[in-house]
Formats: sequence, structure tokens, C-alpha cells
Amino acid sequence: MILDIDGIRKILPHRYPFLLVDAIEEMESRKRVVGIKNVTINEPFFPGHFPSKPVMPGVLIIEALAQTGGVLLLSEVPDRDKKLIYLVAVDNVRFRRPVVPGNQLKLELIVAAIRDTFCRMDGKARVNGEVVAEASMMCKMVDLSELEPSAGGGKAK
Repeated sequence: MILDIDGIRKILPHRYPFLLVDAIEEMESRKRVVGIKNVTINEPFFPGHFPSKPVMPGVLIIEALAQTGGVLLLSEVPDRDKKLIYLVAVDNVRFRRPVVPGNQLKLELIVAAIRDTFCRMDGKARVNGEVVAEASMMCKMVDLSELEPSAGGGKAK
């Protein structure tokens, strides 16, 4: 294992219940990353999706892929606590089979292109070697100082 949950938390700003990567198994700088998401019945989405037949929402599988890619992209940024990575496009999404409690997602992303603050990655999520979801994603690194304050969080004039 390259990074455990403590190492991931030092890189990603996400926290419970939205941190969806448990470990990083492999990482090649600016090229490739493999992460792990252990899917348990204790996930906060299972009581509503679906109570009688729990299935991990597909959008959260894509989010887990994106977060894994975020670990790769932010891992070498020295001032990463001042940056965010926004997902700006998701293309060619395919869901092959349901992901259920007890599954372990292996999340692999390959960098297709990096230009300035933009990156395109191709990702596949697998359970027991079988592809359960795949997508191409575009993301952008932004500086927190360039973001507008959130509603109610800005200074009064």
C-alpha cells in the first residue's frame, strides 16, 4: 500500500461522509493511480438506496474514481491545502453491474492528457477483476483564493 486513509486525508480535502477512497495501492507520477474503496453496509447512502436491496449509487462510484484521480494530481502539489480539483466533465460513462455491500472497488485511473490546470483521465472501477463502471473525466485545479465566497460567507459591505 502506498497511502492509507491518514495519507489520503493529508492530500484530499474530502471528509466523512464524502471521502470515498480508503487506500492507494499504486501511483505513477502524472500517469496512473490505483485506489481502493471498501463498500460496507454502514455507508450513509444505503438506508435510502435501496432499503430492501442496497446498491451503491453510480454517481458515487464515479466520485470515488474522481477522488482517486485527485490524490494523484494533488500528491505533488506543494501548496495543495490552497487548491481544489473540480470535476468539469464526465464522458462515456458505463455501469456494468451493481456494487453492493461487501464489495471492494479497485479504482484505476490513467492520465490521458495534462495541460496547465486541466487534466483528462480515463477510469475503471472493478470488483474481483470485473469492470463495474468506467468513465472519462476532465478536471481543473483551482486556487482557493480565486473562488468567490459562498453565500452568507462573504464580508458585509
